[in-house]
Amino acid sequence: MIVIAGTLTIDLAHRDAAIEAGNEMMAATLQEPGCRAYQFSFAMDDPAKVCIFEQWDDQAALDAHFAAPHMAAFGKKAATFIAGRGEFTKYEIASSGPLFG
Repeated sequence: MIVIAGTLTIDLAHRDAAIEAGNEMMAATLQEPGCRAYQFSFAMDDPAKVCIFEQWDDQAALDAHFAAPHMAAFGKKAATFIAGRGEFTKYEIASSGPLFG
């Protein structure tokens, strides 16, 4: 399994556009084969910081995601509201399970 975790900073003047584009992106991405989780959320201490969490079955699923038409469409929309470069980390996970219980 592959996990992607990261953050983006948005221009607060375009927050509504960011939310709309993010919701569209999440809905489309969650339908992709190999996508286990895909979520955007705002940091509690910074209304301009968007947190991203993704889970993928494998690299092939992630590669297909990067090539998906909705990814390109999101990239064009994001250019209007992203303020600066994002920070992302890719984790390759051998196993996972519940934290408690």
